[in-house]
Amino acid sequence: MDRTRHADVANADLSRAVWRKSRRSNNGGECVEVADLTTSIGVRDSKNPDAGHLTFAPDTWAAFTVAVKRGRHDR
Repeated sequence: MDRTRHADVANADLSRAVWRKSRRSNNGGECVEVADLTTSIGVRDSKNPDAGHLTFAPDTWAAFTVAVKRGRHDR
């Protein structure tokens, strides 16, 4: 593992984060918000934004979104 890159992800600066939800969100309470944190991608629960967030390396987030679009996480 590249520890330098991992450290950048773990220490993401949230001071200028712009969180967004999908346009397809219907406000049913089952949404996440995503923010581009320059060196990482932040993800948090839209109904409880102060509870914390997860942070992913951009390539990891990109791989996840491709898998979602291909239906790999459908029930």
